[in-house]
Amino acid sequence: MSRPPPPNLSSPTPGCAGIQAIVFDLGKVLVDFDYRLAIDRIAARGKMTVREISRFVNQSPLLFRYETGLLTSADFFAEVCAVTGYGGDMHEFATCFGDIFTAIEPMVELHAALRRKGFPTYIFSNTNDFAVQHIRRAFPFFNDFDGYILSYQHRAMKPEPELYAVVEKTSGCRGPAILYFDDRPENVAAGADRGWRVVLQQTPEISWSAVRKLGLL
Repeated sequence: MSRPPPPNLSSPTPGCAGIQAIVFDLGKVLVDFDYRLAIDRIAARGKMTVREISRFVNQSPLLFRYETGLLTSADFFAEVCAVTGYGGDMHEFATCFGDIFTAIEPMVELHAALRRKGFPTYIFSNTNDFAVQHIRRAFPFFNDFDGYILSYQHRAMKPEPELYAVVEKTSGCRGPAILYFDDRPENVAAGADRGWRVVLQQTPEISWSAVRKLGLL
């Protein structure tokens, strides 16, 4: 059975109240990323072409296993080295693989504005330890959240329901008390299925407008 589309909160009812927790996806919401940067660096220190490495990372189950916590960072590094012939050490690889992000500044400011209003905020992301360690060092805003629900720490990925249950347990909120931003329609739909208020991230301007129409800023 097909899933109904999520509610469109790009034009929500003005003055909507009762939100007690605001949940942000990370990639393509608060930070942009380009895996090609990592692939180019790995290729420069390995024995495979950029195209071969891209196919290995993106089309094999390796990254999925890493981002669901089935592989440690050391395991992931060892598998990449074994297949690609990467010649650097793990510290160098962590920089190669993690340094692929740029802040989406209007969304970082949206988060800061909501924090100034006193809203508890949470990161909810399909991600991995190399990425999180880099973002934590490189982007100070990342440290200003009340909680972090990260796929690799819970052995589940969005849109699997058990990960959304972790958000509810962590925040102490359910249903329309949660406002959730994500750029993936299937992830937003899974939140809407639980009664969350949702915003499909398309542009920062649309997300800002949704927050204002909800009466939060």
